[in-house]
Amino acid sequence: RLFIVCLMLVYSSVNYANNSTENNILILGDSLSTAYGFDAEQGWVRLLETKLAEERLYYNVINASISGETTVGGKNRIQGLLNTYQPKVVFIELGGNDGLRGFSINIIRSNIQEMIDQSLKNHASVLLAGMKIPPNYGVKYTDLFANNYQQLYEKNSVSFIPFLLEGVAGKSDLMQSDGIHPNAKAQPLVMNTVWKSLKPMLIPKP
Repeated sequence: RLFIVCLMLVYSSVNYANNSTENNILILGDSLSTAYGFDAEQGWVRLLETKLAEERLYYNVINASISGETTVGGKNRIQGLLNTYQPKVVFIELGGNDGLRGFSINIIRSNIQEMIDQSLKNHASVLLAGMKIPPNYGVKYTDLFANNYQQLYEKNSVSFIPFLLEGVAGKSDLMQSDGIHPNAKAQPLVMNTVWKSLKPMLIPKP
């Protein structure tokens, strides 16, 4: 019986190690996911890692976000990242920089669709984060930009966050001086917004 118990403990350790190395969450984003303007330890991605540990959900978080990244950059990088990390979940948080530069909505949609397609082909679940841009870009463009994410969600079998900065954007005490990037104080709110949609996608350890 002692041998059986030891064998079970070894199996449990191996299973934990496999979960730790193979259950990856890939975050493909821009400065909103890189703790831009403050210490990385305060960012929502690091807070997510802490939350996963607290919930005993054994996933590694691979943060492949780059400040200033556009959808074309994400599209060009994603296959290599999928090949390297074989993630269970891909979180796509891109498009904001495209919108701020006035890029074509059709191009933004096409690039995000390509990232979704590649992720699904790689047997990863997808969580898409919606974004909005400031109203000074004009009502027509800002509406088209925001609706673009809703249309991508409706077209594809993916999970969806309608607006990543819900409850944060437009609040001076939660935003940096540029009015675009949330500050450190806002990071727990951003993490909670992500968590509400991400948690149902994760498989608890037996």
